[in-house]
Amino acid sequence: MPIAARIDEFGKPAWIALMILSFIWWWPLGLAILAFMIGTGRMGCGNHNGMGRWQNKVDNMRSGINWWGTHSPSSGNRAFDEYRADTLRRLEEEQREFKEFLQRLRFAKDRAEFDQFMAERRNRPSDDASQPQSQP
Repeated sequence: MPIAARIDEFGKPAWIALMILSFIWWWPLGLAILAFMIGTGRMGCGNHNGMGRWQNKVDNMRSGINWWGTHSPSSGNRAFDEYRADTLRRLEEEQREFKEFLQRLRFAKDRAEFDQFMAERRNRPSDDASQPQSQP
């Protein structure tokens, strides 16, 4: 079994303890372990997938898991549960519309830059006309 998998069995505290001990023993090793932890996502920090963290929170709320990771299918108040479900649906729709808007905005910017490039390319003098002809 690889060492990383064995340490993963103990969780994040084992990784942190290993990192601290390696900093005490030899600081470059501690730095390497810290870089490994951040790079592989074991540290739990860093934004590896954009809005994924918040999307996971919304998915958890939809499935009935609260912020602390415990399962809570209902608040006990049906009116509030319906309001929460409607609000989550509305927010998901707004998020989808905003992502589509950003795609259209990026496409329009790319199109404008490309059109500007092509216009400059068409308007520049050709290389053959700008070089003087040598007389034999």
